[in-house]
Amino acid sequence: MRDDAPSHTAFSFRPSLTVSNVTTAAGSPVVDVESLTRTFGERRGIAEVSFNIAEGEIFGFLGPNGAGKSTTIRLLLGLYRPTSGTMRVLGHDPTRDRTEMLRRIGYLPGEVKLFTRLTGRQHLDRVAHIRGVTDLRLRDELVERLGAELDTPLRTLSKGNRQKLGLVMAFMHRPDLLVLDEPTSGLDPLLQEEFAHLVGEVAGEGRTVFLSSHELDEVQRLAHRVAIIKEGSLVVTDTVENLRRAAPRTIEFAFDGPIDPDRFAAIDGVTVRGYSDDLLTLSVTGAIAAVLRAAADLDPIDINARRADLDELFLAYYREAPDAN
Repeated sequence: MRDDAPSHTAFSFRPSLTVSNVTTAAGSPVVDVESLTRTFGERRGIAEVSFNIAEGEIFGFLGPNGAGKSTTIRLLLGLYRPTSGTMRVLGHDPTRDRTEMLRRIGYLPGEVKLFTRLTGRQHLDRVAHIRGVTDLRLRDELVERLGAELDTPLRTLSKGNRQKLGLVMAFMHRPDLLVLDEPTSGLDPLLQEEFAHLVGEVAGEGRTVFLSSHELDEVQRLAHRVAIIKEGSLVVTDTVENLRRAAPRTIEFAFDGPIDPDRFAAIDGVTVRGYSDDLLTLSVTGAIAAVLRAAADLDPIDINARRADLDELFLAYYREAPDAN
């Protein structure tokens, strides 16, 4: 094998994913997964994973490294065969109709590996030829918006510059489904913002985005719905807003002297998360009236309350599995 041959490319595919019984206007999800399982001998893969993704939806797929995100993606793209379960992507069975399905998918792998001796321009020209793209206006617009370097051999480019080329290759043929695995890895904050605009434009055109990431801030800003995968199994699938609504509130009270935090720990739905320097931090589920009454008796001098961000909720789901990686 040539020393510059990539094991994976960023050439675009277009699969369809399903999450949480969402359907397209025509009645069929873009992606529909039922009880999908893949094992690797004695090693864990994924087990009984079910979700669907609707047309025009940005679907976030969250989990740390090793949780099963990449295995799920490879199954949807037809790179792995399932041990059991069913899946439909853009109306196709990835194990049987992979060629036709991939024409409609834009794919960015988690690790962009390209031909190191070729320039960015040579890569884009080859991808355009392979995909039959004759109108290059979108490609050229993406190059300009992302500031992609075209005339330098890939071996001299930074990870961020290679990532830009991977994004151009994934988006340039206007795929019906974009499958993006850690898409902003190596990008600076300004380009991350430009990426967010691109994803929003894709969804606004009625196309679908499957966004796999462990960057919680990125997913909660972009996704309509989120699935969290833990040790190969989905633990929750819902809208970002519903997840926040169900998540515990964080309430902080400041006092002008010491208090006994145990009186708060005795209240149903309340967990004392910290008490130091007369600052009490609580995690509260359900009604807060009892908490406010208990605090009022102690004459607090300040209060701050907020709902949990998605990262706090994510950590709560993973707290029982600190060794997941």
